[in-house]
This record gives sequence, structure tokens and C-alpha cells, in this order.
Amino acid sequence: MLELSTKTNLLEENEYHYNLQDVKDPVLYRDFYSYEEVPKVAFNHRRVPMAMPEEIWITDTTFRDGQQSMSPYTTEQIVEIYKMMSRLGGPYGIIRQTEFFIYSKRERDALEKCMELGLKFPEITTWIRATKKDFQLVKDLGIRETGILVSCSDYHIFKKLKMSRSQAMDYYLGTVKDAFEAGIMPRCHLEDITRADFYGFVVPFVNELQRLSRETGIPVRIRACDTMGYGVPYTEVALPRSVPGIIYGLQQYSDVPSELLEWHGHNDFYKAVANASTAWLYGASGVNCSLLGIGERTGNVPLEAMVFEYASLRGSLDGMDPTVITEIADYFRKEIGYDIPPMTPFVGRAFNMTRAGIHADGMMKDEEIYNIFDTGKILNRPATVSINNSSGLAGIAFWINANYRLKDEEKLTKNDPLVLKIKDWVDHMYEDGRTTALSNEELENITETLSEGRFGGK
Repeated sequence: MLELSTKTNLLEENEYHYNLQDVKDPVLYRDFYSYEEVPKVAFNHRRVPMAMPEEIWITDTTFRDGQQSMSPYTTEQIVEIYKMMSRLGGPYGIIRQTEFFIYSKRERDALEKCMELGLKFPEITTWIRATKKDFQLVKDLGIRETGILVSCSDYHIFKKLKMSRSQAMDYYLGTVKDAFEAGIMPRCHLEDITRADFYGFVVPFVNELQRLSRETGIPVRIRACDTMGYGVPYTEVALPRSVPGIIYGLQQYSDVPSELLEWHGHNDFYKAVANASTAWLYGASGVNCSLLGIGERTGNVPLEAMVFEYASLRGSLDGMDPTVITEIADYFRKEIGYDIPPMTPFVGRAFNMTRAGIHADGMMKDEEIYNIFDTGKILNRPATVSINNSSGLAGIAFWINANYRLKDEEKLTKNDPLVLKIKDWVDHMYEDGRTTALSNEELENITETLSEGRFGGK
């Protein structure tokens, strides 16, 4: 049967109907996932069209998936982080939603205090166990949407749940019906989709979810969860590892609209950000992230990374305030005690710090040569240099100019007598056996000592 597609405005065949394949033995894709070997990427050379949605946004799981990977936040910390997240996302809600656990009184108190702030974005949602008691709790809190775990790979269905596919589907659909009865919009977390039988279970199950949604008039959000980080962003890759294929398939064969389709990835193979961007490019409006990428094992998609991916793809920050990223990083370091690796992009102490003297010489001439963008303006993090035995005169001059915020006419050149004196002092330090970089405090002390009054010297 031919139909005129409302998505492409082209005549398309509409004869693809997938029924549940209730297999006797689990399909574990051992050709891809031999546990004794590195997972393999197989290509089938089937292309799917790129289809960026009209609107894309970020959702957050800092207080759910992120919180599972570190000491629980206090109520006060959750409230402060939520407020900063709202400022970061801006007035148009590019950070659209955030999800909370509500198992404990502490978690419910934090959620209620965040709700009392009256902020429109990010919208507060929850993640619960699939029980009627929890659904009622969500309803009593006044939350309109909640996440529900619906694991979709045979690894989970057969090995964890000890069910058949048909039993798992019946159980999941019953859970979703409970959500509908409570008047709650379900967000179905298709756990482990990159090891799932896409046409034998995922598509038939999502089709049933769509049918129930039409019957009740309550939308169902579909979250495709790359739980183990196996997804790859390359085109023409075979399912179940293909991110483009998963997003295209959920839209083409299960008719999931972009605004109800979301990607949730992990970083086990360093592909979390690339996979999330690919999900946007191929039709998912939402990508689920956590602040600083904190999450299970190697972490989730870093929210701050997707702020810049958004700006790169859209050509605008659309009201987001990236300087708040620096405030968030400082808060995690100072108030929560979280140790951010120094070279972490955008949030690490040294992400825009150069160490090589030849680089510092270039930055003396024009900072743009070795800085990714105007980090002082965009992140409120001016470019810096680290001083060691290879920094050279240019590095020392750049450090003085940046540290003391000298204006154009005040800036020192690398041939300034003060720079030459400090260079001699640095050389003597390393000749005496020093191996570590010099701290700001050490450099300030020697600068003030040798400056003869120029910088508060003695």
C-alpha cells in the first residue's frame, strides 16, 4: 500500500508490520558481543536519511542516574544545582526537563523545594519503580510525567527478569496501563536497546505502546537507552549498534514523533557525545545528559558538552548562559567536593591552559591561535598558561599579563626585565631537581618579590 508521507511528502510503501518474535533462546548477538573480545562494528551499507527535528533540546538526569554514581546530594545542594541548571538552560527551556528519584523523604523534600521555586524550566519529572503505589505518589506530588524502566534486550528479559519476550511485553504494557489510570504520562526507558532485537521485540513493543497511547489520549515518551555505550554514530552500520538506524526505525516503523523521542547514552567507548549529536541529526528531539557526565561506570552524556553541540548545530545558544557552566563546576568542586579531572573540556581547571612555551608565544601574539574560542567571554574562564621548565619567556609574560589582568598598554613583553628575572628563577628551580609545575601562589610571591613595586613587591 502506498501512502503520502507527512514527514517526507513522498509516496512511500506502508507494508512493514512487525510482530513480536517470541524466541525460545535469547538473541545475544554473539557475532558482535563475544564477551571475551572487544565488541565488533558490523556494516550492512543500509543508509537512512538525516532528519534534524524543527526543535531539539536537552534533558537532565543529574539527580537520578548521576546521583547513583556518587554520594547522595543534600536537599540544599539539589536546590542550588537546579537553580543553576535553570539559568544555564535560559528562558526558552533548551534544558527542557530533569528527573528525580522519589524513594526517600530527602528526595521528595528536594523535589518539593525545587517545585516551590516556580521555575518553568527544566520541568521536574520523576523516575519510579513500576508499582501502583509509586504512580500514586507521583500523582500526589503533582508531577505529570515519570520514567519507567522497560528493559528490551534479551540479556535483561531472559537473564535478569527470567521471562520470555511475550511475558515481558505483557508485564510492561500492564505497567504503562497503571500509569494511564493514574493520569501520568509514561516515559518508557528502553534499556539496553543497542543489544536488543530491534524488529523482533523493540518495534512490536513500541507499536503496542503507541496503540495504548492513541486509545487513552495520553502521550508516551520513548527513551532509547544505550545502557552499555555500544552505540556507534557511523552510517551504514548494522542494528542493533547503529544510532541512526535506531532513531530512524523508531520513527519509520513505530511512528514515534521527534518530540516524543529521546536518546540516553553512556560513554564506555568514548562515543557518548557523538552518539547524542547523531540522535539529534537523525530525528530525536531530546538527548538525556547529566552535569559533568557523572553517571554509571564511565558516565552519561555530559550536559555541558551538549550545550556547545547545540550551539554548533543551531548557530546560536538560543538564550542559554554558558558562564553558568563555570559556576556549576566551581560548586561541584568547592561545595560537593567532587574532583573534576583538570583536563576535562569546559569544566576542568586546565582545559584552556597551555604548557608549551611555543604555544604561549603564539598566545602572546594572539590568544585565538591556541584557544578554542573566547573562553573568557563565553565561559568566564580566561585562557591561562602553566609555568614549568619548558614555558619560556613568552609563557611567563603571558601568565603575568593574565594573572594581573593587565590592559593592552600595560602588558609585558617577553623581553621585559621582570620576565627575564623570573625566567632565571624558574630555571634554577628545575636545575635543583623540581619536576612539578609551579603554582599560582609561588609565581605571585616571586613576581611581587622581584617586581620592585610594580606588582606590590617588597
